[in-house]
Amino acid sequence: MRQTASNNGILHRIGQSALFIILCSLFISVSACSESDDEAADEYANWQQRNDAFFLTLEDSVRSNGATWVKWKTYTKDAKTEGVNTDYVYARLLEKGFGTDSPIYTDSVRVSYRGRLIPSASYPQGYVFDQTYTGDFDLRTTDVANSRVSTYVDGFATALQHMHLGDRYRVFIPYKLGYNATARTGIPAYSTLIFDVVLIDFVTGSESLVPWSARSGRFANE
Repeated sequence: MRQTASNNGILHRIGQSALFIILCSLFISVSACSESDDEAADEYANWQQRNDAFFLTLEDSVRSNGATWVKWKTYTKDAKTEGVNTDYVYARLLEKGFGTDSPIYTDSVRVSYRGRLIPSASYPQGYVFDQTYTGDFDLRTTDVANSRVSTYVDGFATALQHMHLGDRYRVFIPYKLGYNATARTGIPAYSTLIFDVVLIDFVTGSESLVPWSARSGRFANE
């Protein structure tokens, strides 16, 4: 009986230790989550105001840098154009393509892109929330995205309707022509969307894009 009692005492102490370890783990986990939430809050503090201020500076960039910068008025349906500069998309030409035709709202396009946010404390170049390539853009190695122009947010759809084959632009989309007050994975509400985008191919109406593998990394008109 004494041996049994002793064993029970040991088991009781082991049980207490295990409970203590579990509670400590839970406390550390909760603390880590809390710290993570606080860091995210600090990263995007006053985010709407910061994005408004960032977008206001782009008008100066257009005036100061001439032909390498453009300002496109949105003409997609249901664009929310009230407020500061929200009826415009700004873009900087990175590489000029060829041709004179551009896709329209109902066309299908093949694009390569990298999407990021405005600079923040942890991401001085802006957090990259989506991309079809890593490192420097290379047509021979990039993945692509195929979709109708109409499926993209208003700002992105507007940019595509101004681009020619092979054009590569850095496009700045105000949040009201992006996701506005809605947060998406990796994208807080009220985020300016910045895309480096290349128009690789497009087709009209009900036509289908040629499979990308058949292109071997080449533009349609080459």
